[in-house]
Amino acid sequence: MNLEATFDKCDPKTGEVIAKYKNFSLDEVFAQVNLAQTASIRWQEFGFTARKRTLLKWASYITKNQKEIAALVATECGKPLSDASLEVSIAIDHIAWAAKHAEEIMQKQNRPAGLLMFNMKAQVQRSPLGVVGVIGPWNYPIFTPMGSIAYALAAGNTVVFKPSEFTPGVGKWLADSFAQIAPFENIFATVTGLPDTGRALTQSKINKLSFTGSTKTAKKVAESCAQSMIPVVLECGGKDPVIVAADADIKLAAEYTLWSAMANAGQSCIGAERVYVVESVADQFIEEISEMAKKIQAGKDYGPATMPSQLNVIQSHLDDAKAKGAKFLLGGTESVKGAYVEPVIMLDVPEDSTAMTQETFGPTIAINKVSNTDEAIKLSNASSYGLAAAVFSKRDGEKIASKLACGMVSINSVFLFAAVASVPFGGVKDSGYGRIHGAEGLLEYTYARTVVKTRFKIPLRFTTFKRTRFSEKILATLIKRLHGRKK
Repeated sequence: MNLEATFDKCDPKTGEVIAKYKNFSLDEVFAQVNLAQTASIRWQEFGFTARKRTLLKWASYITKNQKEIAALVATECGKPLSDASLEVSIAIDHIAWAAKHAEEIMQKQNRPAGLLMFNMKAQVQRSPLGVVGVIGPWNYPIFTPMGSIAYALAAGNTVVFKPSEFTPGVGKWLADSFAQIAPFENIFATVTGLPDTGRALTQSKINKLSFTGSTKTAKKVAESCAQSMIPVVLECGGKDPVIVAADADIKLAAEYTLWSAMANAGQSCIGAERVYVVESVADQFIEEISEMAKKIQAGKDYGPATMPSQLNVIQSHLDDAKAKGAKFLLGGTESVKGAYVEPVIMLDVPEDSTAMTQETFGPTIAINKVSNTDEAIKLSNASSYGLAAAVFSKRDGEKIASKLACGMVSINSVFLFAAVASVPFGGVKDSGYGRIHGAEGLLEYTYARTVVKTRFKIPLRFTTFKRTRFSEKILATLIKRLHGRKK
C-alpha cells in the first residue's frame, strides 16, 4: 500500500484522527482536469436555462441536507454548529443568486462604434473560460470557495476544487452532493490532498485559478500559474480596521466589533483586528467591549484553532505586543492554552508591532485611541493589507468609507457585505486581486470577445492597400474636427 495515497484528518479539538482521505497525485489531478475540459464543452452548450435549473437543484439538495453538511463543517473546523449552519445558509444563497443572474449579466452588449466607424456594428460577447480550478480555505470551507465554485459554474465553466487538507470532508461532500443532481459527470469534481495536490492544480491545464489563503502562499500560487499564463483570483488575508467615530452608537459598535474579532476564534479574513476609536468616546467604548468580552468563553462561543500552526503566530504577536509596551485589558501572553486561545483585548498597541502589521487570525483585538477620524483613516490605510473595514458613525459613515483603501466596508455593521450576493468580494494591496460574488464575480470567470461587423458599405476604405488620398484626407479632417478644438 502506498502510504502517501491517503492523509489523516484530525479533530482540531483533540488532535485525534477522525478520518482518512485520498491524497491525489499530480497525475490524478491532471487526469481530472482533462475530464473537466471535455465536460466543459458540453456544459457550455447546455445553456443558461439548463445550468440555472441544475444549480437551483443543487441549492435545494444542500438545503434539504443542511444539518448534515453543517455538522461536518462544525466537526472539521471545530466551530459551533450554529456558526456552521449560518455559513451553509449564506453559501446556498450565493448558489441561487449566481444561477439566476448569469444570463442577464453575461448577455451580449452592443457598443457605439463612433463617428469614424459609423457603418460598423460593435458588440462585446462574454464566454466561459473552460475549466476553473479552486483552492479553498479551512476557516469557511463551504462559504468561501462557493463564491468561486457557484459563479464559475453559472458562467458556464466546469470546476475542479481542491479543499484545504484541514477540511477535506466538506470538499468531498460538496462534489458528492452535486453528483446527486448533475446531468452528466465531471462538471464539478473535488481533489483532496496535501499542498502538493494544490500545486499540481496550478500546473494543470486549467484556464483560471481561484485561490483563498495567506498572502505568502498566494504569491507562490501566482508564480506557479504564471509559468503557463494561467490567470488567478487571489483572496488573501487582512488586518481589518474598525473606526469608531465620536457620533457612533457605542454599545452597538462594541457588540459588533467584539463578534467580528472573536467569532470563529478570530479565524476570519474579514474579522476585526485593529480598532481606532476617537478619544472622546474611547473610554466608553473600551468599558463596553471589555464587559461584553468577559462573558465570551473559548470552547463555548467559539472553537479551537483549526490549523495548529496558527497558535504559534498568535503567541508571537502577543509576545511582541507586550515587549513593545502594549497594555492588556483582557487576557495576555498566557491566553494561548492548548488548542484554544482565550479572548485577548490589547490597548495602546504600537503601530509597528506585529499585532498591528501582520494578520493574527486569532480571538485578539488591538484598540488604539485617535484624535479624530482623519487620523483613524490614515492609520487604517497605512497597512499593507486592504481587504475589509467597518465604520461606526451616525452621520459620516459613507464619507469615511469612501476614503478607506480596501475592497469592502460595513457601516454600522460587520461582515454583512459577504452575505449580499449582488456585491463583489475581494481586496487590494497584499489582500489580493480579482473578485468573487456579484456581477463582477460572474464576469471574473469569463473572457470578453469583441465582434465588429460591417452594416453597410461606404466609399471610404481605410484597411486596404487601395486606400486613396481622398480617404486619408477625409479621415484627417474628421479627426481634426472631433478632437482638434480646445474645450
